[in-house]
Amino acid sequence: MTVVQKDKPADKPTILIVDDTPDNIMLLSRLLKDKYHTKVATNGSTALQIAGSSLELDLILLDVMMPGMDGYETCRQLKANPATADIPVIFLTAKNQVEDEAMGLSVGAVDYLGKPISPPILFARVATHLTLRSARRLLENQNQVLERMVQQRTAQLMMMQEAIIMAMAWMAETRESEAGSQHIRRVQNYVRVLALQLRGHPRFADKLTDENIALLYQSAPLHDIGKVAIPDRILLKPGKLDAEEFEIMKLHAAYGRDTIMLVEEHIGGSNSFLMFAREIAHSHQEKWDGTGYPEKLRGEDIPVSARLMAVADVYDALISRRVYKPAFSHAQALEVMRQGRGTHFDPDVLDAFFAVEDEFARIAQAYRDAEDEEAASV
Repeated sequence: MTVVQKDKPADKPTILIVDDTPDNIMLLSRLLKDKYHTKVATNGSTALQIAGSSLELDLILLDVMMPGMDGYETCRQLKANPATADIPVIFLTAKNQVEDEAMGLSVGAVDYLGKPISPPILFARVATHLTLRSARRLLENQNQVLERMVQQRTAQLMMMQEAIIMAMAWMAETRESEAGSQHIRRVQNYVRVLALQLRGHPRFADKLTDENIALLYQSAPLHDIGKVAIPDRILLKPGKLDAEEFEIMKLHAAYGRDTIMLVEEHIGGSNSFLMFAREIAHSHQEKWDGTGYPEKLRGEDIPVSARLMAVADVYDALISRRVYKPAFSHAQALEVMRQGRGTHFDPDVLDAFFAVEDEFARIAQAYRDAEDEEAASV
C-alpha cells in the first residue's frame, strides 16, 4: 500500500488516483499535477479510507483490475456511502469490452476510459465532470438558500397570521369583558390538551393528526368572533337574558361563520385552518343531544373541532367571573361538567377532559385574569 500526502492548494480540485501499477500512477500524476492536486492509493481499501476521511475529494480515477477489492466493488461501496456517493468516479482500465463499460456505469461511474490513456481525452473528461459536479453543488447551495428563504418567509407569514387572529379574537373578547382577559389563551390551550389526549382514540385518530391539532390551537381563539355583531345592551347585560335577547345572542354563531366565509370568498377558497375556524365559530354551542344551537346538530353531526371547543368553552365560563355570576372553583366546575356527559358533551370528549382535568387547572392558573385573582382557588 502506498499513500502519497501533499498539501492541497486552495484553488485546485483534488483528484484521487487509484491504481496498483506504479507506472500508471506516475503517468497520471505527471499529467495532472499542473492543474490538480492529487492523492494516490494502490488498492480499493485504501481508496475507501481516503475518500471517507476529512479530505474533500473532487473526483476519483479508478482502475478495475486490482488485487483484493476490484474497482467495481470499490465504486459500489463509494456510492453506497452517503459521505462519498456524490464524488464522480471515472474508470481508467484495460478492460475495454462493451460489457465491461456497461458494468462500470451500472455501479455508479460517470465515465469509462480505456488504457492506454489519451491525455487530451482524459483532460477533457476530467474537466467536464468537475464542471458538472461544481454546477450540481452550486444548484444544491442555491436550493438550500431558497429553502431557507421560503422557511423564513413562511414563518413570518405565520406570525402575521397569528397576530391578526389574536387581534380579531381580542377585539371580540373585549366587547364582553374588560381588557386583559386571558379567555382566548386558555381555551386554545384547553383544546390542544383535549386533542392530544384523544388523538389515539379510534373515533378521533383520523381527525386529530399533529397538523390538525396545531390548526385547532391556532383557530380556537376565533370561536366567539361573531359576538362583535351582538348589541352591547345584550352582550353586556348584567343579568339573565330574556327569550328575545337570547335569540339575538344565539346569532353570534352564524355571524362568526359568515365572517369566516367572507374571508374564504375573498381568497377564492378555503383551507384547513379556515375550515376549523368556521366549524368552531358556528357549532361550538351545539349539544350532543341535539338541544344546542344554531342548527340543533346531534351527535356525530357536530364537527369534532366544535365538540372539543364546547368542553373547553363551558369549563372556562364556569371558572371565570361574569357580570351575571361569580367564578366557580375547579371542583365545582367538574361537578357541573360531569352532569353534561351524553347530553351537552360527547361522552368520549368529556372522559378525555376528566383524564386531563389537572392540566386544565394548570392552564387556568397560568392564564388567570386579574379580576379573578381573589376568586375561589382552583
